Amino acid sequence: MSIPSFDEIIEPNDQTEARQEHLAKIAELVGNVYPNKFARTAISGGEDTITSIKHFEGVTAVEAEMAAIKANLAEGERPPAEIKDAMNERLKAFGTVRIAGRLTTPPRGNFVHLTDGLDKLQIYCNKKGPLALIRNDAENTIDEENGWTLWQLVDHGDLIGVEGYLFVTNTGEVSVHVEKLQFLAKALLPMPDKMHGIADPELRRRYRYADLIASSLQVEHDGLTTREVFERRAKLVSGMRRYLDDNGYVEVETPMLTPKATGAAAKPFETHHNALDIPLYARIAPELYLKRLVVGGFEKVYELNRNFRNEGLSQKHNPEFTMLEFYCAYMDVNGMMDFAEKMIQEAVAKANNGSLIVKYGENEIDFSTFSRTKMSDVASDIAQFEEEIEETLVQPTFIIDYPKSISPLSKASPENQNIAERFELFINGMEVANGFSELNDPKEQYERFVDQMKEREGGDEEAMVLDEDYIRALSYGMPPAAGIGIGIDRLVMLLTNKHSIRDVILFPHMRPERKAEEVEE
Repeated sequence: MSIPSFDEIIEPNDQTEARQEHLAKIAELVGNVYPNKFARTAISGGEDTITSIKHFEGVTAVEAEMAAIKANLAEGERPPAEIKDAMNERLKAFGTVRIAGRLTTPPRGNFVHLTDGLDKLQIYCNKKGPLALIRNDAENTIDEENGWTLWQLVDHGDLIGVEGYLFVTNTGEVSVHVEKLQFLAKALLPMPDKMHGIADPELRRRYRYADLIASSLQVEHDGLTTREVFERRAKLVSGMRRYLDDNGYVEVETPMLTPKATGAAAKPFETHHNALDIPLYARIAPELYLKRLVVGGFEKVYELNRNFRNEGLSQKHNPEFTMLEFYCAYMDVNGMMDFAEKMIQEAVAKANNGSLIVKYGENEIDFSTFSRTKMSDVASDIAQFEEEIEETLVQPTFIIDYPKSISPLSKASPENQNIAERFELFINGMEVANGFSELNDPKEQYERFVDQMKEREGGDEEAMVLDEDYIRALSYGMPPAAGIGIGIDRLVMLLTNKHSIRDVILFPHMRPERKAEEVEE
């Protein structure tokens, strides 16, 4: 096996070599250049991150007062010294503050900003002092003489910790007057362009860590920052979890590796378990396991986790994706649509600053209203629907009454045995959710599986396989129930105005990176 050298991974150039030289000199000053910890203060009420200091009432009040004063000054006129001095006394009374973060620019003068990935806070170092450095030894020895020397050696992107007191500058910006400086970690690679970030979408997705850094340093943004996209995703997920928990649902975990690829019509990833000497499949859906739990007495159950499908890539498809599936006993398809609509509305509002209106490309999507339309009212068959109708459904729309022949796990409609009690939710031309009244007759389910197996034998690799144990479970008796699967990634795309699923997955699957010589060939 060929092991690449460090220089093959971090290719030397003028910038990386200069940073390595700085690192060697810093090591002479501080000792360990990668210390184990940095203790932050808590004047903001909790641990003092840069964001918490920026939003600390004592800071925001001073900045608001200074802004009001400056609004009445002539151009170039400075605030009265006595007012500024009074503000600084108030700020200094909060006591010593210790914060840490990444340098947003090279420290070429006295002022520079630190970032914690969310906010930026200005710090000030004075060559005339006092400016000490904190050595990274067991006692954190104080070196009173070499603080400015260390200051001149740190680079754009380095992580540092500072200790000092708050004050307000002549421009009205609350900053930290640094009295002690501690080196925490080196950025051996140069930072991305702070004006434009990383323009290449493939590089953003491949090096998400660099994308997050670039996004936090970027001066101007068109839309959400990368960090904001994934924070909005987290809010959406937590909103759905809270809604389900508040309505009596129990969160569970079912197998990610299964002996049969069941629960959906899809091509699986296959592996092999050596000790058991059996094939296993990365799950394509948790559906049949969750319904086994309904059989066992879990009347309301859900799982939010990954599914894996060995299929093509597209703007809407990734081989690994996140699904929320939940099931409710004694509910039918109509009750499930009602419940899902309310849950999505509440979660969207939580993630979207209270609003149910979302801008997506040229369209404005209104989550306050979900319409319901029979498939037979818009298309003559499923093929026409997928070619001509699906992409026209911009506003949230439940398409109902699917053909039973393509719905092997759902109950037939009492009014028409050829129609399944099934729906799919479409928003902006994308399928976002799929649900139905669950088939609980074990014999009929067996017959549906047999029909699927015949299609599989005829060449359909995505047709379902017979799951004997699931038939056994249904034979113990499953109550009437409804279930749904919701594609989290696609819903996040809509809420963040992202048009590729890869932009809402932190680490999407990519083709292997090619070396420069391979590209030339």
